[in-house]
Amino acid sequence: MCRFVPCVLYGYLLIFFGMGKVRLNVLGISYSQTQTGAYALVLAEENGNRRIPIIVGGFEAQAIAIQLEGLKPARPLTHDLFFNFASTYGISLLEINIHKLEEGVFYSQLTCFDGKSKVEIDSRTSDAIALALRFKCPIYTTEDILTKAGIIIDFEHDPDKVSDDETDEFDVDEDIDETANEELSSLNLEELKRILEEAVRDENYERASQIRDEINRRK
Repeated sequence: MCRFVPCVLYGYLLIFFGMGKVRLNVLGISYSQTQTGAYALVLAEENGNRRIPIIVGGFEAQAIAIQLEGLKPARPLTHDLFFNFASTYGISLLEINIHKLEEGVFYSQLTCFDGKSKVEIDSRTSDAIALALRFKCPIYTTEDILTKAGIIIDFEHDPDKVSDDETDEFDVDEDIDETANEELSSLNLEELKRILEEAVRDENYERASQIRDEINRRK
């Protein structure tokens, strides 16, 4: 009994002080292999080899992808508007927490701070990730969720090297049309910059991402 009580108290302390949180990083986003019109957002454990794939809709995938790619839309998207509004009124996003997994659905909370108090707001996980990228705040989940939903990736030699199987499942470039790549390779740098501006202005972010990659290869 004497040994049991300290263990229980330690467990409560872990929960109370948030020591059980695990930080995640956004690994990438790709077309979902299981749901038509949906995308797979992949989160990676910061100090481990587990991955969490989350299915998100097209709009949210676009909002996440353009931030990952460093693209600037001609007009602010909804998440950009939220960021601009919050920043204008001195509200910061401290962190997001993916705190619950129920029947395959991930539930998240935003921890906001207005300079005086912290407020937690419920959010869809896809929206929370899109905002976390804009506010550059940490993303956390629990060990329990990682145990339930995490996919373990075993790196035999180099932990930074993605395995062939993982590349097949999550590679964001695997569906890029080869003809489009050949077309871009035939253009000079000035032409690429011009059509990049046109793609962003037309909000064709997938095309803009391809052009940006080609420009980076030239550099």
